[in-house]
Amino acid sequence: MNARRDTPQLTPQLCFSSGTLRDFLRLSRSSLDDSISQQLNALVRPSRQGFDPQSTERLGPRSMTHTIEPQACASFKDKILFPTWQVRTEVLNYCAMVATSPDPDDPDTALREAESEKDRQRIVDERLDPYSGRFFPKEPRTEMLASLVRQERTVENIVRMRTWGIVQERCGESPSSWDAAFEAWSKNKSRPSS
Repeated sequence: MNARRDTPQLTPQLCFSSGTLRDFLRLSRSSLDDSISQQLNALVRPSRQGFDPQSTERLGPRSMTHTIEPQACASFKDKILFPTWQVRTEVLNYCAMVATSPDPDDPDTALREAESEKDRQRIVDERLDPYSGRFFPKEPRTEMLASLVRQERTVENIVRMRTWGIVQERCGESPSSWDAAFEAWSKNKSRPSS
């Protein structure tokens, strides 16, 4: 999986198309985080001694806790895991910025203004109809986008915590959190090489 190749073009249309945005995030998560155990299994080197027939005498599943060589783990994190997370972070940050920017192209602006004008002209008598005072204007698409970004950031945090737990278990890493490891990688990546 090449994270840069899989980066969608960052445009407001990507963000405002909630289906497209969700599909990108879902596919990115399923191709890496949802299959993290299989990804890590691919890093385990085959046995150097060959097949041991006595290994089949044990009943029950083998423990999957055998660690992976540190170089293979470091390479996986630096070249696959963190770059993929970085792309998703960039997309969510961009969409959060779009959600807080003015939206002159909102197709529902005229409809919301008409609804507001109609509401101002309504006569409300809550004694006759207790529900007559209720008015639920259509939410601007920037507010809907902001809500979606908040939801997806929560999901992203949960997915990364789960993925990082498996990586730590299989790679024998120190007990740092995913965000500390990701931040350290980001800082190292942004330093110019000498």
